[in-house]
Amino acid sequence: MNQNVKHLLEFIQKSPSCFHVIENMKKQLCTAGFEELSEKEYWNLEEGKSYFVTRNDSSMLAFHLPKKDFSGFHLIASHSDAPTFRIKECPEIKIEKHYTKLNIEKYGGMILETWFDRPLSVAGRIIIEENGKLKTKLVNIDQDLLMIPNLAIHMTRGSNKKELNPQIDLLPLFGGNLEEGTLLKLIAREADVPKENILSYDLFLYNRMSGTVLGTEREYIASPKLDDLECVFASLCALLQAKSEDYVTMCCVFDNEEVGSGTKQGAGSTFLPEVLQRICHVMGKTKEEYLMAVADSFMLSADNGHAVHPNYTDKTDPSNRPYLNEGIVLKYNAAQKYTTDAQSASVVKYLCRKENIAYQTFFNRSDMPGGSTLGNISTGQVSMRSADIGLPQLAMHSAYEMAGTKDLKEMIKLMTAFYSAGKEVDF
Repeated sequence: MNQNVKHLLEFIQKSPSCFHVIENMKKQLCTAGFEELSEKEYWNLEEGKSYFVTRNDSSMLAFHLPKKDFSGFHLIASHSDAPTFRIKECPEIKIEKHYTKLNIEKYGGMILETWFDRPLSVAGRIIIEENGKLKTKLVNIDQDLLMIPNLAIHMTRGSNKKELNPQIDLLPLFGGNLEEGTLLKLIAREADVPKENILSYDLFLYNRMSGTVLGTEREYIASPKLDDLECVFASLCALLQAKSEDYVTMCCVFDNEEVGSGTKQGAGSTFLPEVLQRICHVMGKTKEEYLMAVADSFMLSADNGHAVHPNYTDKTDPSNRPYLNEGIVLKYNAAQKYTTDAQSASVVKYLCRKENIAYQTFFNRSDMPGGSTLGNISTGQVSMRSADIGLPQLAMHSAYEMAGTKDLKEMIKLMTAFYSAGKEVDF
């Protein structure tokens, strides 16, 4: 296992929820000398220093400020969330005084059947009252706690063709005839707070299976949340390694991409434009100079893409066919689900050629609509040039996904080159 993959799997292991993703990033950034800012306070920014600001504990903008008269911004945007199940309020459901299930709802577009028959647990955040004040605490019940058991084939002939109902088929088994409030008791114990102090929570299920490396030549990664924690991890690595003399380099990690980004902390929110405006204002730029800086900016929208599936090769475009371990993916879509155009693609291809980075191109089949990502949503808030990139993977939106070990290194190389770039990538 190469070191990049090893550290990626450690990062994912420590990130059972979107809140833990941001907490893990904060720890690494603080170790590297970044200073935390608050949206509620005045900012005092200095040339040559690095900062980060969070929103909702689940989104982050981290940046390095090169000099007062910087030209613009070089941003890489990815997302902290992944398809999963959210735990509802009043979660325990008793079954015949013998079982207790948890009441859940879908979050994002998941492959439902992949959540059956595997150890699961609960992670997220709670809001507590402490000494007359409201406080947020992260929680992770670090044990194999739950399972969603399949119904035996003998009891449902033809079950492989069954359409699953999340309210009926996918409620996880929590235990025997448990007392009401048992989940909150576990959460309170984990957080080391009195149960009655917990006012509310954002809690999610997560897959307990650890990531691993497999294949005859150890060429594949298998792990939960590769979409999109691979790109989050790669952009964080690049931000810590590279600095530009001309551009503010920024790592953007947004929540709620899997449900449309239309939240106060999503790519469709005011988070990004407000932070860019504050940076320019604090550094003495006028409104017109802010608009000039945005016009001289570039975003890489980084979200994993589809590789050719060995069992379904006909599902991929005839001539744009990415494979695992053959380089990063540059994504195009005529309906503008991806932001790549000729200009922005040229920037990515130029950097790949300059740094000898392998890349591939992706289009959906013309008769098959694909998904979208946060790039075009972000550029709808701040108009700048942008290209959509990603790492090729299989089993996207499964509880356990698959990618190539070689591609992660190529992505970190590209992102580092992008953050280090100057005026040569301008038009």
